[in-house]
Amino acid sequence: MGLLALIFVGAGGAKLFGVSMMVDTFETIGWGQWFRYLTAFVELGSAALLWVPGLHVVGASLLWITMLCAALFHVFVIGPSAVPAVVLAVLCAAVIWLDRAQIRGLMVRLGLA
Repeated sequence: MGLLALIFVGAGGAKLFGVSMMVDTFETIGWGQWFRYLTAFVELGSAALLWVPGLHVVGASLLWITMLCAALFHVFVIGPSAVPAVVLAVLCAAVIWLDRAQIRGLMVRLGLA
């Protein structure tokens, strides 16, 4: 889980600090650079949640959704390969599955169960 968090810290940091490849990628998407910053904050915040006991599932879930969206953008807009996003989505799904007991605990704490 630590490696997954570090991967997303790197990816989010690259977006936040404006690495040219990231700027170009989000320019291709066509939604403006605000979307790059939003994605960076989601990745960095979610990566931080992977380190917080009891909140791994929340961080992994946010990252899973982000990677599913990234894969769709790669397939339909950006190209050429969605494989990295799919692999990261699978790793996030594995964290969700392995820590699925947290879901019930979170629901109880939020008064949803």
